Amino acid sequence: MRTYTDRELPNFLRSVIFALALVLLTPPFSILALITVLLPRQARWRVISGWSYCVMGLARVLLGLTYRVEGLEHLPGSPAVILSKHQSAWETIAFQQIFPPHVHVLKKELLWIPFFGWGLALMSPIAINRGKGMRSLRQMAEQGATRLAQGFWILVFPEGTRVPPGTKGTYRIGGAWLAVRTGAPVVPVAHNAGLYWGRNAFTKRPGEIRVVIGEAIDSDGQTPEMLNAKVEAWIEAQSKYLCPAA
Repeated sequence: MRTYTDRELPNFLRSVIFALALVLLTPPFSILALITVLLPRQARWRVISGWSYCVMGLARVLLGLTYRVEGLEHLPGSPAVILSKHQSAWETIAFQQIFPPHVHVLKKELLWIPFFGWGLALMSPIAINRGKGMRSLRQMAEQGATRLAQGFWILVFPEGTRVPPGTKGTYRIGGAWLAVRTGAPVVPVAHNAGLYWGRNAFTKRPGEIRVVIGEAIDSDGQTPEMLNAKVEAWIEAQSKYLCPAA
């Protein structure tokens, strides 16, 4: 059994209180999400995303965890595809405050999680079966075009899974392929959330998470491979700057 040092113990206790607060908060919000089923998609998204504001407020008060965003001026005036580094659960929550209404491209199994998955399903995600290969890409393109037309942005984590700070996963081509197929611009995003809210880590650390938004990249005239390579180069360069110790 792990023992905590005097320095780590306060963070652990704060994380316990934070986890208990989420247990109390999430079921009522899930019920609220079910009530919104008859609302238009955008209105439903805005109501359900209120959960993320509550979570970030609890993180600030209970964990001492805040964030700072650089590059908001780079966001285009029309819906785009967001390709972001993925280090923890933090960005899936906080991005609901940072970016315009957007949908996730995610594994459809996540929708089966009680309470959390139900609310997620009502936020109009693009839920795919990653094992279906080209069929998943076609589904992503079809649903992606529909969501963009509905005014939603699309969030994709090209590495596909959470990776610890200082490491790099394989950048899958799906997000870039979607952007090229739909003609949507791509917004690259880097951050260092994993330094404070680690992958699968129960204990969170206080501090200020930094999120950096890059200039939008036009997908017109590019192949998915070219676009994916540009995004990967930018995100990884920024990640080295944001996570030097890692």
